Amino acid sequence: MRDRVPAAAPTEPAPRIEATSLLGRPLRSPPLPVELRQLQESLLERARAVLVERPDDADARIWIGRRLGYLGRYGEAIETFTQGIERHPGDVRFLRHRGHRYITIRRFEQAASDLERAAILVRGRPDEVEPDGLPNARGVPTSTLQSNIWYHLGLARYLQGDFAAALAAYRECLAVATNPDKLCATSHWLYLTLRRLGRESEARSVLEPISAGMELVENHEYHRLLLLYRGEIEVETLAAEAAADPAKSAATAYGVARWLLHNGERARAWTMLERIVAGDAWAAFGAIAAEADLARRDETTGDPTTSRSPRPPA
Repeated sequence: MRDRVPAAAPTEPAPRIEATSLLGRPLRSPPLPVELRQLQESLLERARAVLVERPDDADARIWIGRRLGYLGRYGEAIETFTQGIERHPGDVRFLRHRGHRYITIRRFEQAASDLERAAILVRGRPDEVEPDGLPNARGVPTSTLQSNIWYHLGLARYLQGDFAAALAAYRECLAVATNPDKLCATSHWLYLTLRRLGRESEARSVLEPISAGMELVENHEYHRLLLLYRGEIEVETLAAEAAADPAKSAATAYGVARWLLHNGERARAWTMLERIVAGDAWAAFGAIAAEADLARRDETTGDPTTSRSPRPPA
């Protein structure tokens, strides 16, 4: 592939089809608030300018790809990360970010392949903080390179219905989760994975470190879902929150739907999953997971099935 700086685009491009859902729906680049779009485009152009001056600057190329992803231009982001892999084969960050964006466009096997390679490459290396695309309220990043590799690998396998492999990845992620935010995000998916495997006792043990008084920076939705699983928040409270702001609450809605399925309220759960995928927030992990469940729905059991053979993630 010819290496180049991706071309700039108009400030407010018309929505383009970026992917096709697992249910056959064309998925167009999601709308963004004008101010956020303008900010991300400004930051994108800044990264482009750096790369023009320093074509071997891996950080600049990483940020071009990340900014393109934040703008909903996922195909261009993947192309940028692919160029980075070719130019900087030892820089695992390009595999990590391309794997994430393959998840976004529903190419789970390619995502898992990238992330498995990344997991192998970082074994034995010191972990490193991964900067946020936009700083959170405290200006403190809550993720690391290794935790994000394992987290996204777990998700790729979960979305494929390969729950045994997802479990192995989330266990690895938990081992490098160094703050309450990452603990809550990882514990949420780990809990759901164990429930899908029928390992109820282990799922309950995941909830033991979780408490209402945990101090979080940003993963409040996952924290509240874990409190639901612990029986400390009523399901109707979270269901109402998800219904009030469906564009921002795919994670909450998905967790509630899974809780309903596990507690026998199947019709209501499937209705909630269908409502999630009907919305515009199709790039959210909760929306992708809802889509994957609906695509594997088994009318007899009322729960998704899997035909994959379990295998370790890396």
